[in-house]
Amino acid sequence: MKDLTQGSIVRHIVTMAIPIAIGMIFQALYYVVDLYFVGKLGKAALAGVGAAGNGTFLVLALTQVLGVGNVALISQAAGRKDRDEANLVFNQSLTLATVAGLAVLILGYALTTVYLRSIAADAAIVDAGRTYLYWYMPGLALQFALAAMGSTLRGTGIVQPTLTVQLLSIVLNAILAPILIAGWFTHRPMGVAGAGLASTLATAFAVLALWGYFHKLERYVGVKRELLAPRLREWGRMLAIGLPAGGEYALMFVFAVIGYWAIRDFGPAAQAGYGTGSRIIQGLILPGMAIAFATGPIIGQNFGAGRADRVRDTFRSAVLLISLVMAPLSVIVYTSASSLIGGFAKDADVVAQGSVFLRVVAWNFVAQGVIFTCSSVFQGLGNTRPSLLSSSVRLLIFALPTIWIATHHTFRIELIWHLSVASVFIQACVSLLLLRQQFDRRLVVAAASAAA
Repeated sequence: MKDLTQGSIVRHIVTMAIPIAIGMIFQALYYVVDLYFVGKLGKAALAGVGAAGNGTFLVLALTQVLGVGNVALISQAAGRKDRDEANLVFNQSLTLATVAGLAVLILGYALTTVYLRSIAADAAIVDAGRTYLYWYMPGLALQFALAAMGSTLRGTGIVQPTLTVQLLSIVLNAILAPILIAGWFTHRPMGVAGAGLASTLATAFAVLALWGYFHKLERYVGVKRELLAPRLREWGRMLAIGLPAGGEYALMFVFAVIGYWAIRDFGPAAQAGYGTGSRIIQGLILPGMAIAFATGPIIGQNFGAGRADRVRDTFRSAVLLISLVMAPLSVIVYTSASSLIGGFAKDADVVAQGSVFLRVVAWNFVAQGVIFTCSSVFQGLGNTRPSLLSSSVRLLIFALPTIWIATHHTFRIELIWHLSVASVFIQACVSLLLLRQQFDRRLVVAAASAAA
């Protein structure tokens, strides 16, 4: 366990964020490999995997329910130097991960076709997305176990083992992708099914590797059979913190679905451009997200220790650092939109549609960074409802006008993306107001409890 209640806050953020960012960048490189080989299969395959990717995002949002609750409770226990509490939360998170993984596996196979038919522009896109998800579904179920173990280590201030395992799994995924998708060496190309299978195999490897680390090397927390039996009170504590955060991520899925639905009449090229652009952005903003991810455990430990002054200083430092990262990325995306899309899609219509999307949404990177930081601070404080509230405000601002506009078939597609940017800026302002309110309420209580 690393004590984050002492020493330089900026150093703690940077020290934790760098390994997280490296892992995320390698994850983005996997996306690049995946997009490259899927892009060679045609725009229907590209649009189908993009649409399916939004479905996977919903599952990853559910893993955040577990991960966020874990980080908050374990980091606060570590700040109080309560090792028994940390072990109890970790073991209960493993049990909850098993239950959640099985539920996703069953519901995923049952609902995939219904979801894709509701948003896809044609049958070819539905078929490609369904094939990809069917092969990736076991990997998605395993994401819950991965989230439980990775978030536990992050809550104790340790990120190196998770990074190592993540890098190895991404390398494995990148190796398997061309073999399974394009049939390198085997001469048996699986197409989009190969993309899903590669991800599943890489995720299974990561789960086994982290499990081995906890079994052989981890000393602060560990798997204890007597603590694995379900305890609904502990599940309730994790879910009370995690569900609003998961709801926040689920709303991002809703945003994407509304976007796909609103532009469906523009055809497969528009959906492929939107899907490809979204994946590119997800990769590029990962360094900023790494700073936000590093902020949560630092906030949690200092809040648990009653260090209100360090909680405020951590937020200010994180906002500055994430803005310094996101502003240059915004410029890069705006000026290089066509080149970024053209690296993955050769169809001229797809490049044109994706470039328009990137140039507009590039304006919201800094505001998005502020939102990420506020969300992580809410997680560290153990109250994620304000994040869900700010996301709900954004959904209303974006969804209602978009649905109304989409019923009028003369609108320009750029209008949808401008609405998205405006909603992000409003959400950032709402998040800051809610965070100030939380600081005024919770930090006074935390400081008083520490003094007592």
